[in-house]
Parts: sequence; C-alpha cells; structure tokens
Amino acid sequence: MMNIDLEKCIGCGMCISDCFANDIKMIDGKASIRNITCFKCGHCIAVCPVNAVSTDEYNMDDVKEYNKNTFTVESENLLNFIKFRRTIRHFKDKKVEKEKILKIIEAGRFTETASNSQNVSYVVVENKIEELRKLTLESLNKIGKELLETSKNKLYLKYAKMWMGMYNKYISSPKEEDNLFFHAPLLIIVVSESIVNGSLASGSMELLTNSLGLGALFSGFFVKAAESNNEIRKFLGLKESQEIVSCMVIGYPDISFRRTVPRKTSEILFI
Repeated sequence: MMNIDLEKCIGCGMCISDCFANDIKMIDGKASIRNITCFKCGHCIAVCPVNAVSTDEYNMDDVKEYNKNTFTVESENLLNFIKFRRTIRHFKDKKVEKEKILKIIEAGRFTETASNSQNVSYVVVENKIEELRKLTLESLNKIGKELLETSKNKLYLKYAKMWMGMYNKYISSPKEEDNLFFHAPLLIIVVSESIVNGSLASGSMELLTNSLGLGALFSGFFVKAAESNNEIRKFLGLKESQEIVSCMVIGYPDISFRRTVPRKTSEILFI
C-alpha cells in the first residue's frame, strides 16, 4: 500500500494534482490515498515536498533525494555519448565484475514500463555460454535449412547460408571463430510479456553498459534462434508468458574508436 504520514503532510495538494489514477483525496486538510485505482507509479513519493509518502510494497531504500550535481547530465555530452557508442564484436578475455552486472540490470529495473507493470526480467549467462551457443547454432542451422527450401527472399537466403556456415565451423572447430557471441564473457537476456517494456529497458541498460567502460552487441541471431525453441526456453528457465526481447552480449572492448560516424538525415514531419 501507499501510505501518507499525516504528521508530515502539509496539505499542499501536489500529490493530488500529479496522481494520474485520481486515487488521492484531500480529507480535513491532509492528503489521503485510497489504494483503489493506484498502480504504484510512485509519483506521489517523488513530488512530495516534505517526504510524507511511502510504500510498504517496495524497498524505500531505493529512494534518493534529488541532487542537481549528481542527477544532471549535460544534453550535449549525452548526445555525443549516444553518437559515439559502437556495437562491439571484439572482447578482451576478462570477466565482468558482478557489481557492474548488477548496475546494468538496475538501469533496466528503473526504466519506465506501461502502467507501471514492472514485468521485465533478466537472465544472466556466464558459466553456460558455450552450452547456449551450441543450442543457438543448432537452432539457426535448422532455420537456415528450412529457409533454403521455402524462401526466395535474397536477404533470408543470405542469412540462411551464413547460419549454416557458422554451425559447420562450430562443429569442426568449436573453440575457434565465434561469430555469434564473439567470445564475450557475459550475456544478459532481457525477457518480458511486453516487447515495448523490454526494449525500453534494453536501451537504458546499453547506455549504462557503455558508461562502465564495457561494450555490447544486441544479438538478433540469438533472438531469432530462440523463437518457438522450447529447448532454449527451458534452458533459460522462462515462464510461458515471457518472451525474449533482447540478448545483450557484453564484455570489455578489445578495440578503440576515435570518432563518431555519419548517419542518414532524419526524416521529420512537423505538423
């Protein structure tokens, strides 16, 4: 439940004006939360000028008081940071520290979700990457064979041949070339009932990954291989309602970049 400390409450009404669910009323000059239509977004906690609002459903130690010096990122620096990020395919033979893994997931945990559903989960793969690599390549090889028999799409056929080639190379020399996970030490697989929620979390997580001196690759090949593959789903311990949204291949980059790169001009329609 959301709770209000009536001794602290000054009846300013700020929580009421910012409550999208209209769950807070003013009674005898004090705010009162009904906990009927409330969906626990926490805006009342964030907006209260005297810190009178709390909840017994989440850990209130998560709450941090606003500090301009530690909460503000200069817009130009942030834009340059986004422009400079690169997909990484060369990783050092170095483990990612657990505290950094938890920070990356924390970035996902605090990313917005529709109706505050908070229905994004994470599977961290470190010790069993090779097992998952084998399952993934087997699945891609199977998909590739099916595409060669059924598709006339040139792009699909290109990927079909690529996946079958990757599988054959793996079978002949499993420790050598790795064009799937690129010998990275860590995978974080983002799963959710909502593709939108999982995608938003993944974006925040990649920004945090780069800020920690790490690099990432979003493996679309893995996501494709895991579609309707019960063996992979079982390996990851997924629930029936959960879908794989992204697979982040993470590690310390074994490559340095010196500048940003150009992109297409944005197509913008102002109405």
